Amino acid sequence: MKIFYAIQATGNGHLSRATQLYPYLKKMGEVDFFVSGNNASLNVPFPVKYKSKGVSLQYSTCGGLDYLSILKGIRVPSLVREALQLPIKNYDMVINDFECVTSMACLIQKLPSVQFGHQASFKSPNTPRPEKEDALGEWIFKNYARSTQYLGLHFQEYDDYIFPPVIKDIFLKSEPSDHGHVTIYLPAYEKSCLLETLQSMKDIEFHWFLPEIVNSYRKGTLLIFRFFRSCLMKVY
Repeated sequence: MKIFYAIQATGNGHLSRATQLYPYLKKMGEVDFFVSGNNASLNVPFPVKYKSKGVSLQYSTCGGLDYLSILKGIRVPSLVREALQLPIKNYDMVINDFECVTSMACLIQKLPSVQFGHQASFKSPNTPRPEKEDALGEWIFKNYARSTQYLGLHFQEYDDYIFPPVIKDIFLKSEPSDHGHVTIYLPAYEKSCLLETLQSMKDIEFHWFLPEIVNSYRKGTLLIFRFFRSCLMKVY
């Protein structure tokens, strides 16, 4: 079996999930990866056969989608050209982790695909939404990477096609222990968005990983680390 696995490289979650699944997919057949976007910071341990600028999802300083920046980065003629040229007809299965070029290619070439990941869970009306409705965000969830089938991941099984998240082997095989602190990894948020809130909870110690930090330091109950993969694996 030949598998085409398309990944949205906005942030690190999609790449991290693919890294965990790759050894299992290799047992099923040959896997070629297509990575789209440019906001991730992880080095991937699998071969990437196809790359694209795609449509990178941009975030505001406090974690919400920055719709204006997203629109400015869209080049429709280029996206359509890539979608027409993407050789997905050579594959037996197309897995799409919230990637728009592959979705467009499958639509144009009339091929089936499976959207896989957390975003796919929002295809179900049973999946919880924020109290304040975000019509544009809802549209993006449903249309950004449309597929013929959906396989969602969430912390609760809100529908019959939703399953628990993909968790790294290192965590599944570890013994749970309480080190007396809360770990925070929210790279889409600037430090200023959370600093005041975290400092107000003086009875809780936080270990906070941030990509812009050069050297680790303590600020009250906050121990702030620079984020990089080997550090996270070593400490936790």
